[in-house]
Amino acid sequence: MTVHSSIVHAAVHIPEGRQSVTAVEDRFRAGNPTHPLSRGVLQRMYGLAERTVADDHDQPSDLAVHAARDLLADTGTDPAGIDLLLYAGILADMEEPATAHVVADKLGLRCPVFDLKNACNGVLNALEVADAFIRAGQYRRVLVATAEVSTRESRWTVDDPADVSTALPSLSTGDMGSALLVEASDRPGILGSRFFANSWGWQAATLPNPYAQHRRLGHLRIDSAQLAASFDGLPDKVRGALRELDVEGDDLDLVCVHQPSVPFTRVVCDWVGVDPSRILATFPTHGNVATNTIPLQLATALDTGRLQRGDLVGMFGFASGASAGVVVCRW
Repeated sequence: MTVHSSIVHAAVHIPEGRQSVTAVEDRFRAGNPTHPLSRGVLQRMYGLAERTVADDHDQPSDLAVHAARDLLADTGTDPAGIDLLLYAGILADMEEPATAHVVADKLGLRCPVFDLKNACNGVLNALEVADAFIRAGQYRRVLVATAEVSTRESRWTVDDPADVSTALPSLSTGDMGSALLVEASDRPGILGSRFFANSWGWQAATLPNPYAQHRRLGHLRIDSAQLAASFDGLPDKVRGALRELDVEGDDLDLVCVHQPSVPFTRVVCDWVGVDPSRILATFPTHGNVATNTIPLQLATALDTGRLQRGDLVGMFGFASGASAGVVVCRW
């Protein structure tokens, strides 16, 4: 019998903390009195209203565990039945060991684990890996977990006025944890995935390793124009991938795209050929939650009845590096 993989469920943990866009701008202005920042600039540039903020004591593993526990409870899954855990977050509890071990220990898992990282496309790549493992017969039930505490990378002060523009994107990030469960199935679930890269564009958005850089903290720096340029040619490849998978945008019952800002969301919709009105907007009230963005859209669609079993789902990611990917599944 041919073995397929199916995404069974999606769950998110949204921290209770909130920071309004006005509070974000006021704090940045207080830290940079000689670098004027116009009021309302983050709302106008990015479409941000407020962002989610985790408690100070919460580590990425804590947010991922909250989401995973909800998922296991929702699906009635025994933790002992998980065959593999993949942690796909950008941020981690520590450099060594893999944060997947920390998540597994807190969940009481005894299965193999490893971290998988590719900027904001980490979850989509984890789905690709889970699908391949399941179809190969290596594992039957894979838990994908991720979390970000990106608000802690906000650059509240800059030394050079010219750096203000590269600091602003860090002020629009949000904190969250999420989890997806992928299982072996006798029916096609994940129908296909394709990924592409322009690795020459890696310098457009960076968060240096503080240990490798011999300093206490890394600083998130994003050159938005350079980042946009790094996606050159990737939209055509993603549209070509849809054709290879014999799928058109209008065929999709649910479309999920990475959302680092409202304007970029519209751009991605144009790139992949879907109407922006079909997207569940998550950025304005959560911020850029990075690897959690697509799981958040899936979980929201499930909670609101927008996603039903049998629906055709397209998930599209464009991330720093630069990389682009698409995963198509039958829910």
